[in-house]
Amino acid sequence: MFPVLIKIGPLTIHTYGFLIAAGFLVALWLAVGRAKKTGVPDQKIIDLAFYCLIAGIAGSRLFFIFTNLSYFQDRPLDVFKIWEGGLVFYGGLLFAVPTALLFIKRAALPLWQTFDLFAPSIAIGHAIGRLGCFCAGCCYGRPAEGLPWSVIFRSPDTLAIRGIALHPSQLYESAAEFLNFLILVMVRKRQSFNGQIFFLYLINYSVIRVVVEQFRGDEVRGFIVPGISISTGISILMFAFGAVMFFILKKKGGKDPL
Repeated sequence: MFPVLIKIGPLTIHTYGFLIAAGFLVALWLAVGRAKKTGVPDQKIIDLAFYCLIAGIAGSRLFFIFTNLSYFQDRPLDVFKIWEGGLVFYGGLLFAVPTALLFIKRAALPLWQTFDLFAPSIAIGHAIGRLGCFCAGCCYGRPAEGLPWSVIFRSPDTLAIRGIALHPSQLYESAAEFLNFLILVMVRKRQSFNGQIFFLYLINYSVIRVVVEQFRGDEVRGFIVPGISISTGISILMFAFGAVMFFILKKKGGKDPL
């Protein structure tokens, strides 16, 4: 809707980049606050967050480039224009989790407790970031003529299809992630084993993503077969992995393997 937040002469601040940064800062603030309450060293949590941020941005951008190779072969310099959109969440997650595992091991942090600490932060940060997607027009929805809450993108700078009513798929995912955040926070009050919150987050998000993918209209996100996107396939695998780990840890009482 509003790809550019501020433009003063040569200075341009894109709404997408601003909201991604805002989502990260809110997520970090919540994680540090939780760390102080649970006795985990907050400075280590800050360091971990920044390492994961770097890995997440790299992974999410590489995943987007991989699924859009033909576009970037003709426009190689566009690889660096992340402020305009083009970050795939699953790519970031697949890079950030191994980075977190390495850091946690070297810093001697409790594994599942640390992942639990970050899970609600990931959800709220993602929810805010999807608002950035909505402003930039990336991750846009399918045509939705006659739908009362459909949206029409008109800005010449938008990444969405212009001039036709679309499902606000970015807002669907943002709202679902806000709900996911609230669920995780409520469950945390009655948490019974370490790892419960993180794997519940994976289960919840995989379901959210499968549903939202049904309303997406951007063909550039990549498909395994017609009608089944790469993200849908990853979501199915993530749901299975999250569910298995959830019940294993529940049975073992969330004992750390590290």
